Amino acid sequence: MIDFYFENKAPLKSGSILISEPFSEDEYFSRSIVFICNQSEDGHFGFILNKYIKNEIGDFIEYFPSVKTKISIGGPVDVSNLFYIHSLGEEIPNSLPISNGLFIGGDFNTIKKMLLIDADKASEIRFFVGYSGWEIGQLEGEIRDKAWIVLNNIKKEEILDTSHDDIWTEMLEKLGGKYKVISQFPQNPSDN
Repeated sequence: MIDFYFENKAPLKSGSILISEPFSEDEYFSRSIVFICNQSEDGHFGFILNKYIKNEIGDFIEYFPSVKTKISIGGPVDVSNLFYIHSLGEEIPNSLPISNGLFIGGDFNTIKKMLLIDADKASEIRFFVGYSGWEIGQLEGEIRDKAWIVLNNIKKEEILDTSHDDIWTEMLEKLGGKYKVISQFPQNPSDN
């Protein structure tokens, strides 16, 4: 008999990936993948990786270079702001390290200038509208309640890649075993 509990024992830390349980009906977090950027005494924050908007960056930022990139809905908090993570490190002044060679923020004008010179650098930057945040102890409680499983040691290329149509299913399939079976569950159990 297979144990279908949606849980694992991986530690939660900056750079972790959260995979939402299959039947969540939350508007933002249903079948979502969240990249945790920081944990502190105030709680955790991160960005949803697999929900996108149709707008381009130029729709939000005047005189932004024309680059091919998707913008993700990072979460329900502060949706009037644009956030970004990248693998450019110290090339972007004032950026802060997250983990696995990824950084958050930094001087936005440097990013604009860099993309004007080399539009291909856009593959090393990921943009988000809004972010996801949890107060201290809140996310740990959700993990105990089996709302999320935690993955670590995800490559930065996987975090920055916006080309996957169904990364939620792909991540579960990679875990194999019961998670591969869970990845095939219909979102609405009555559809079965």
